[in-house]
Amino acid sequence: WTTLKSDEFNSCAPATHSPVGPTDESASPSFAQKNYEKASVLLPSVDGENSAELQGALDELDPTEYLIMKKSGEEGPDLRGGSVDSLIVHATRAAKNDFLYQEAFLTTYRTFISPHDLICKLLYRYNKFIHVGDMRQRAARNSFALLVRVVDDLCLTDVHENVLKILMDFICQLVSRGDLLLARALRKKVVEKCYLKQRSVLNMPVLLPSMAVTTHKASLLDFKSENIAEQMTVLDADLFQKIEIPEVLLWAKEQKEDLSPNLTTFTEHFNKMSYWARSRILDQEEAKDRERYVVKFIKVMKYLRKLNNFNSYLAILSALDSAPIRRLEWQRNITEGLKEYCALIDSSSSFRAYRQALAETSPPCIPYIGLILQDLTFVHIGNSDMLTEDAINFSKRWQQFNILDNMRRFKNCQYPVKRNEQIISFFNNFDDYLCEEAMWQISETIKPRGGKKKNCDQT
Repeated sequence: WTTLKSDEFNSCAPATHSPVGPTDESASPSFAQKNYEKASVLLPSVDGENSAELQGALDELDPTEYLIMKKSGEEGPDLRGGSVDSLIVHATRAAKNDFLYQEAFLTTYRTFISPHDLICKLLYRYNKFIHVGDMRQRAARNSFALLVRVVDDLCLTDVHENVLKILMDFICQLVSRGDLLLARALRKKVVEKCYLKQRSVLNMPVLLPSMAVTTHKASLLDFKSENIAEQMTVLDADLFQKIEIPEVLLWAKEQKEDLSPNLTTFTEHFNKMSYWARSRILDQEEAKDRERYVVKFIKVMKYLRKLNNFNSYLAILSALDSAPIRRLEWQRNITEGLKEYCALIDSSSSFRAYRQALAETSPPCIPYIGLILQDLTFVHIGNSDMLTEDAINFSKRWQQFNILDNMRRFKNCQYPVKRNEQIISFFNNFDDYLCEEAMWQISETIKPRGGKKKNCDQT
């Protein structure tokens, strides 16, 4: 699965071919021309203005004339924008001093070109320059290096049959030319994506009804608050790691669940956890028991903060601060404690307290995904996609990249916490919760609108 054996190479190569090894392209001009034409076929059909673009930056070694750089005295990154092809070529030329640009390009390119079309353009550029006998071959090698990174960065939703066919045809082309190392490197990435795609299809989770009612022998109070927080973090971390960065970027623009399946699952998990916490409090018939549960959840939040799990922290805080819970009468120590915890996510000054806490946090950490989506949405709405009719506004992509890069930083670390199956089972995927209407009914039964709590419930 990870290496190409000699017989596997033979399956790609023509029936009659020269021995494997370096080839002399100058001795086989017809073969070089054949491969160049083959790459052109892989490109999507274009006409008019796009055709002129195809014969522009993609065919140049230096795309500078197609780029828009910041003017003297302007703030921000040097590159402000450019044509699609010039941005691609500039990404292939990334060196140590502008490597950050390549990262920003790979993170945001889906906002102006599809993975399929990007792959086609990189193949075009590779085949154009690989058959010349001078330093221009470096342009081909750089294009191939970026291609490998693009394939490695593909989301599972990007792995379509047409994309795989183009890549496998190109791998066979590399084998027939004797470029076995390149073929092996690219094939390894393609196989990894196919394996992950297959595994995701075979391991589709069984979706349970959102209002499923189950019974539990155990109670929330039976477990230590620290252990509850750890197991919430185990579940959160597993779902957080499955989110692919492009999903988050596309959600701010498209907001389509099929394009962001893992992000959708993660946000649904957040909402279910919040409704589950509210339901456990309102399930208690006696006021003293409801207060015991509120105090318990506050203790859990304390440990979630220590674990840097802002996601579950906010899920529980949103439950305790929800209208059906907040409107009830609580002991002063509870209301004062909640004020302190609410201060972290105070929305004033654009969530300054939370952003400061996140900036000072070292991985592992699970950030609050809602604010990330909000920031990306504001950037998308508040900035034009284009600088001119033909020039992509890459300043906008820089902003998107900075937001997502912080998220990527936290995805690279794992929590050293083991699963506790007893607590995980007790959570029951947080599927046992009351609907909004039922929660309001209970809340108003405890404390009717415009009145006081029932005497039997007073502490």
